[in-house]
Amino acid sequence: MIEILKGAIQQGASDIHIKAGDYIRARIQGQLVPITKQQVPPEQTRQLAQQLVPEWERGNIDKLRDYDCSWGARGVGRFRVNIFRQRGTMGIIMRVIPMEVPTLDELELPSVLAEVAENNRGMVLVTGVTGSGKSTTLAAMLNHINEHVSQHILTLEDPIEFLHRDKKASITQREIGTDTQSFNVGLRAALREDPDTILVGEMRDTETIDIALKAAETGHLVFSTLHTQNAVKTLNRIIAVFPPEEQEMVRVRLAESILAVISQRLLPRKDGSGRIAAVEVMIATATIRDLILDPERTDEIMDLIADGRDRYRSQTFDQHLTDLVVEDIVDFEMAKAAATNPGDFELRMRTLA
Repeated sequence: MIEILKGAIQQGASDIHIKAGDYIRARIQGQLVPITKQQVPPEQTRQLAQQLVPEWERGNIDKLRDYDCSWGARGVGRFRVNIFRQRGTMGIIMRVIPMEVPTLDELELPSVLAEVAENNRGMVLVTGVTGSGKSTTLAAMLNHINEHVSQHILTLEDPIEFLHRDKKASITQREIGTDTQSFNVGLRAALREDPDTILVGEMRDTETIDIALKAAETGHLVFSTLHTQNAVKTLNRIIAVFPPEEQEMVRVRLAESILAVISQRLLPRKDGSGRIAAVEVMIATATIRDLILDPERTDEIMDLIADGRDRYRSQTFDQHLTDLVVEDIVDFEMAKAAATNPGDFELRMRTLA
């Protein structure tokens, strides 16, 4: 199995799928392809799952239904692991985590993200669908702080993915279920652990969002993620989580605390060498903060993001997709399919031709 995992990583796999009665498959450049010629028997899948979970869970392997953990092997790499059951047998999905934390430059992310990471307080949200690279972008932003600022960075993750080494900063990484009970319990405790920067792996409930906002309000830089597609939907999602009678105050708190919303989608490169992130960046200007306060005008934020490109280095998905096509990095049809407004995108590209 170790050799299979090594081979998948060498081919650039982002995820490895292991399911009883099926071939082992890997997601390579976005496509799921078989990488073995033999199907995996149920007992072998169960044995592998037993090796991947922490030692204290191995006796409960047959009781596990949906289980997340991380796993690493010297000379192979690190993986985020999900173990599940389907039709009564085990299934395993292994997300490949690079051994070295990538830099913002290596990921070809907008340079403004470095400036966002250098803020002292406020909230930064990185959003996108599952598998869009949110964790990698967050790791790169934390790495930027780690290399440039003497401070305490505290992360709450489920599970821990990238392993950060202390550089200029001191980094404390806590795993949900192992080091702390839950995001909200860990986040409440974090406020007593002298952090400067806090990463909340995911804001899953009202209590966690409330504490995260409180942390940003009390002088901390807070990073977190949501499974939303763009800035406007992200802001609306946070507000909608709260009861109607609390939403007006949440708007005020969010308008005061938000620094940036970074939304991304991964697209295959035209030359077949991997994938690249198309990124929407909302920088919270004074005008955008005013629009967050007014539920009737929130949709106007998208126009301000587009208009603020030169002055604030904000950008919409479609603006970045246009750049990626013009620079011959992404195929036009692929970019058009990923665009927020495909018709407008095609018209814009024709005017540039």
